[in-house]
Amino acid sequence: MVVPELRPWQSAKPRVRKLAGAVRPRLARVVTATKPQVTRAARAVGPRLARITRATGPRLATLVRSPRPRTFRTWQYTAGAATAGLALAAGVVTAAGPWDANGQRTAERDRAVALERTGGADHGSGTAAGEPSPAPSAGSVLTGLGGATNTVKSAPTGAPAGISGTALTDLLGPLLRDSALGSTRTAVVVDVATGRRLYGSGADTALTPASTTKIATAVAALSALGPDHRITTRVALEPGTREVVLVGGGDPTLTARKDAGEWASLRTLATETAGSLTERGIKQITLSYDTTLYTGPDLHSIGANANLARVSPLMADEARTDGSSNGPAVRVSDPAADAAQKFAGFLAEAGIKTSSPGTSKASSRADTLATVSSPPLSSIVERMLTNSDNDIAEALARQTALASGEPASFAGGAAAIRAQLTKLGLPMTGATFHDGSGLNRDDRLTANLLTALLVMAADADRPGLRPVLTGLPVAGFTGTLTSRYTDGAAGVVRAKTGTLTGVNTLAGTVVDKDGRLLVFAFLAANTTSPPAAQAALDRTATALAGL
Repeated sequence: MVVPELRPWQSAKPRVRKLAGAVRPRLARVVTATKPQVTRAARAVGPRLARITRATGPRLATLVRSPRPRTFRTWQYTAGAATAGLALAAGVVTAAGPWDANGQRTAERDRAVALERTGGADHGSGTAAGEPSPAPSAGSVLTGLGGATNTVKSAPTGAPAGISGTALTDLLGPLLRDSALGSTRTAVVVDVATGRRLYGSGADTALTPASTTKIATAVAALSALGPDHRITTRVALEPGTREVVLVGGGDPTLTARKDAGEWASLRTLATETAGSLTERGIKQITLSYDTTLYTGPDLHSIGANANLARVSPLMADEARTDGSSNGPAVRVSDPAADAAQKFAGFLAEAGIKTSSPGTSKASSRADTLATVSSPPLSSIVERMLTNSDNDIAEALARQTALASGEPASFAGGAAAIRAQLTKLGLPMTGATFHDGSGLNRDDRLTANLLTALLVMAADADRPGLRPVLTGLPVAGFTGTLTSRYTDGAAGVVRAKTGTLTGVNTLAGTVVDKDGRLLVFAFLAANTTSPPAAQAALDRTATALAGL
């Protein structure tokens, strides 16, 4: 089907045409350089790919034999996307792995570290003792394959690639009409290398997106704050007193665990605070905690729920009570008080006696005793998307609000997300935000907007948005897709899932058999069986992988 063109984001550039001819030799070098990895990957995923072939073979064979010309009647999604191409497409030869615990390819992270970039919203360009090191930009993902340049490689181009629009409709239509997908379903598929929409059905129909809302939250936060931004938790001493205030900065990853890993440690903050107090000859304090950074209700409209703690700028381990790090869990009733109590315990272990913690507000005259900072926003975004972390999503919505001059509340975060996406020129028709996580059933997004967000994240001119792609769960390997695609396109599909009662969505990327990177968004409403709906969506994404 033919879908009318939306507003373009960028004008066509002459270098797009040059890039098409330039990438072929680079891709050849990539294949040569990674051949041993390809062989290992093939052995690892061979049985799964064989199952995919058996499942989709008859339909694919029919498409391959089709005498229709392999041309598209599609619209130009964005000329800038043609320059993106995205090295993920060139790097699919190692699509079977390796993957790290956060869902990001080890090669991607190593490459990003190798191309360290100075600067960042919180830590400037310095590397003075005790300051955080500049965070690497996630924009360098896999750009080093096949050479030493930073040019992002495009997927195969040249003659119109892929099957005809009619054949694609013939392929996806029956899959999307599966009764498991409820009474309403919408879908869009876009070729990142060409920037063209390959398929659209109900593209501008706004439906409840569930957790695919987090893609919008991620793009808005990265755009407003930058991928190197860090969130700081600090401890302040009021002058002329012995009142010490633990000031919440909104870091949703602050942890009280002994092994903090890469996350900011409440224990470390207490140790450094104790050291500063000891230097001042202070051994006993009045302990307070400050949560005034956020405004409005702290309880989501869904009410008390295992999927989300009360939203507070001060919490440790997302207020979980069971030692888990992701997924549903019983939460403490007052996350800030819980964190402050744990902080008091760590101070006591370091020799500082405290009063029972109470609420307060740090004055502008208070002296900073110690601080700890989160990992860069790029890492936080990846964790949010991989694990579909609602606590992080709501925190990032408020951080976006603060950066945008909006109140740090549910309403302010929603307004800031919309404002940031509008500023980026994204297609906002029908879009409505009420939170950052997608738990609010009144949220509305279109398949058109979701694919536009993903295409923008693939744009070589916007490297700061790359964590939106690298954070997507990997089919059969990580996050919310770990147990899905066991008989499908494992390692080839990367997608954000969305599930509410009667709602099932999936939006992400897939690499087809010719190495093209496609982005897709599938939304289904009024579903009756989550497992059946998820399986239907997975079959549709797997079919794209077999194009």
